[in-house]
This record gives sequence, structure tokens and C-alpha cells, in this order.
Amino acid sequence: MYYIGIDVGGTNVKAGLITENGEIMKRAVRPTLAKRESDAIAADMIALVKEVAEGIDAANIHSVGIGIPGACDDKTGMVVNTANINFHMYPLGEKIQAATGFSVYLGNDANCAALGEYYALPEKVQDMIFITLGTGVGGGLILNGKLYTGFNGIAGEVGHIMLKDGGEKCGCGRRGCWEAYASVSALIRQTRDYALAHPDSALRAACGENMEAVSGKTAFVLARKGDADGKAVVDTWISYVAGGIVDMVNIFQPALLLIGGAISKEGEMLLNPIRSFVAQNSYSPDVAKTKIDVAALGNDAGLIGAAFLGRK
Repeated sequence: MYYIGIDVGGTNVKAGLITENGEIMKRAVRPTLAKRESDAIAADMIALVKEVAEGIDAANIHSVGIGIPGACDDKTGMVVNTANINFHMYPLGEKIQAATGFSVYLGNDANCAALGEYYALPEKVQDMIFITLGTGVGGGLILNGKLYTGFNGIAGEVGHIMLKDGGEKCGCGRRGCWEAYASVSALIRQTRDYALAHPDSALRAACGENMEAVSGKTAFVLARKGDADGKAVVDTWISYVAGGIVDMVNIFQPALLLIGGAISKEGEMLLNPIRSFVAQNSYSPDVAKTKIDVAALGNDAGLIGAAFLGRK
């Protein structure tokens, strides 16, 4: 049996034909061109489904799953809203199903990534939290072996727990959200601010004359070389990341918490201080501990997870 996954991004819409074991057998991609009308974007998704399904008996394709960068109703197939793509109260599931004949399931893109990582685990657990650190902070909750989306389909917006009352402005409009401090976007801002405040530092030089070279890696690269300023930025940012993670652990007590996003490639330099902070600040420290590790699937997590939205 095969599954078809679609991962909708701001730049590209990717599709894949996925096996029961999570192997991507065929890929296809089209530019999102996000400002287009909803029907035009949906038409490209239909074309992508047909492209990856070509040559496969329809009876051997279980379903189509679509990962959406926004809020969607996973019970009705309605895209409620997306920040950067022209979907608002749009019946995407119904459109794709009518055009292809396949059952269609929708999910938030971070939830899909969580599901993909869950099915890739070498040893299954019942409760897992997935956190992705990128432009924002996203997440997905696997509780009792199932993706948890709440009664309205939009649970798991972990980036919008409050870290600091009245703090930095978040893209959602509130102040003090975890995302405003722990995203890679926040790390870049923190690196830039620190560099400007320390004009004679190696960090300032690494950011470029007009700050054009600053990235999420800038402070980490210097910290690895022993630079005190780079380490100061990294330590502060990781403390923000860890502050939200310990809340996730205290609330859900999952067996496993995975961290994804390109920044997770920093490996133990990122993980060790997070583990230490969580160990020191967890409620009831004498019970079994949550394992904290990096995610395994990289950019394919959302595509594979989307495909498995209809898998029981």
C-alpha cells in the first residue's frame, strides 16, 4: 500500500509517493507562487498527486495527506487560515478528493513533521513531543500513540506559550511568546543586537560590514572556537529554548522530545545544556526522565508525516 504526501511551503509545494515503511519512491515539486488564487494553488496540488500516482493502481494508494503552514480543520478538510499563502476558509480536502478520487486528510505542517518523526522511530513510544526551531517555533504532540490536534484541529501551537509577560513582539501579535525568543529568527536578532553593542568583538566582525553575513550559525561558529561573545549569545538563546522545553516536559511528561530544524545539526552543543536545564528544573525530578534528542528525517519529515495522516 502507498500513501501520497504533499508538503505546502511558502516557496514550493512538494509531493511524494510514500511506502508503508516511510520510503519516498517518487517526488514531484512545483513553485507555490503563494499570492495566486486558492483554486490555482489547489490545481497544482491535483497535478502533483496525479504525477506521483502515475503508473500505480489506484486501489494500491490508501490516501493523500496535505501539510498546511497554518490552521486547518482535520475533520472537514477545510483550511481555516494561512499566514503567507492565499487560503482562507477554503475546502481544500473536498477539492482534491473530488479531482483525484482519493481520500484526503489535512494537517498543520509541524504536526505532520511530528507524525513523520514518530513513524520513523526505531523504538515506539506512546507519548512524544516534536519541536522545530526555524523562522518560528513549531511543534506537534503525539499522545497515547496518536497525533493530538484538539477539538478544533489546531492544538500544538507550542511556539505561542508565554515566556516573558510583556516581552518581545511576536508575529502572532502578542508579546513574550516562546517563538519571539527561541526561534532561529530570534537568534539572528539577538546575534545582531549583541554585535552592535560590542563593536570591537569578533562577533561584530563575523556579522559583516552591514550585518549581511549574520545567520543562525554565526554565534555557534565562534562559540565552538572558544569566543566568549559568541558563547554568550549561544548560551542566552539556548536558555530561552530550554525554558519552553521544560514547560513542555512538565505539562506532558513525554517519553521522548525531539528537536528539529536546521539548527538541530548543532548536536550536543545544543542538546547538552537543554538536557541539563530540564534536569534541574523538571517537576518531580525523581521520576523517569524524558529523553531529549534531535529529529532524524530533516526536510522530509513533513512530507512523510503528511502522507501518513490517513494511516490508522
